[in-house]
Amino acid sequence: MDILTRERDRKLVLEDGEEYIGYSFGAGGERITEVVFNTSPVGYQEIVSDPSYTYQTVVMAYPLIGNYGIAELDFETKTPTIGGLAVREYNDRPSNWRSFESLGELMKKFDIPGISGIDTRRLVRSIRNRGSQLGIITDIDTPNEAAVARIAEYAPPHDAVSRVSRKEIESYGAPDAEFHVVAVDCGMKTNIVRCLCKKGCRVTVVPFDTDADAVMAMKPDGIFLSNGPGDPTDVLPVVALVRRLMGKIPMFGICLGHQMISLAYGGRTYKLKFGHRGGNHPVRDLRTNKIEITSQNHSFAVDADSLKDTPLTVTHVNILDGTVEGVECVRDRVFSVQYHPESAPGPEDSTYLFDRFIEMMRGERHA
Repeated sequence: MDILTRERDRKLVLEDGEEYIGYSFGAGGERITEVVFNTSPVGYQEIVSDPSYTYQTVVMAYPLIGNYGIAELDFETKTPTIGGLAVREYNDRPSNWRSFESLGELMKKFDIPGISGIDTRRLVRSIRNRGSQLGIITDIDTPNEAAVARIAEYAPPHDAVSRVSRKEIESYGAPDAEFHVVAVDCGMKTNIVRCLCKKGCRVTVVPFDTDADAVMAMKPDGIFLSNGPGDPTDVLPVVALVRRLMGKIPMFGICLGHQMISLAYGGRTYKLKFGHRGGNHPVRDLRTNKIEITSQNHSFAVDADSLKDTPLTVTHVNILDGTVEGVECVRDRVFSVQYHPESAPGPEDSTYLFDRFIEMMRGERHA
């Protein structure tokens, strides 16, 4: 049925009682999650399939979503775990030769609820001004009082990384590649593996709770710590792994990996008011003074003051709010960034960081 003649049948209610009425798409049912927004104008498939959005409903600031469908090669994970999707206008008839199904069909398949036809500008402003909140996607007939009460009873889970990390070891790339990287999967995006393989690496991806002895037994040239969902203080096995291996082998972390490296060195993390999500965040490299346009997706950040008594040096800062965007320990051959140099569909300003990791491993080999 055309949306112009269709009855509104769904609503999104925030924990403070704010209500947004619209149309259902994707899976049905009711879902309580944290509600966050993303400012990217393209890349909704990568967003929906990014494990970092586990237990979150994403509000897309760009108004038209679904118009180019879903392409087989653009997934960031085989099994999307995003909590939900809220959009202004949903297009269920995509036009794209690469598309094999619609966004709504994908969401039904993986039990992801969606709501369209809402005022996303108002909702994004609400989150920006008041901060991220819990919310519920529910039937339009659910009374607001009942919806708010259900949210109040909801206990946010702390198992996001264990839910999305792979359970078995997997290998990628040429067996005779120049470098062997062990990547710790905390909810790793597929494009990270692609980037490492393109740079001449064989990549062994291991579950997040793999211990240091098992990792070193694989004889890697370097360790990679991936992105992932949730609070970094929930991922203590990886923090312990970093503490065991720092100084022994080159190490590179992205997003959640960056936060866990900072925790391992004695730093602290805190939750941002509404997080950073989108492909248009300016970051300054303090070593070159160059500005990079970056893609980001995180709720937590590293406390700059907590790093003062650690061996870590801040290398990158966010121009918009001054938050820490990169750290390094030259002595231990460890570095990390809060943003995503592998971002697909872009921007690509920061892909040089993979080259830096390669050179670090090459220097260690010839030391």
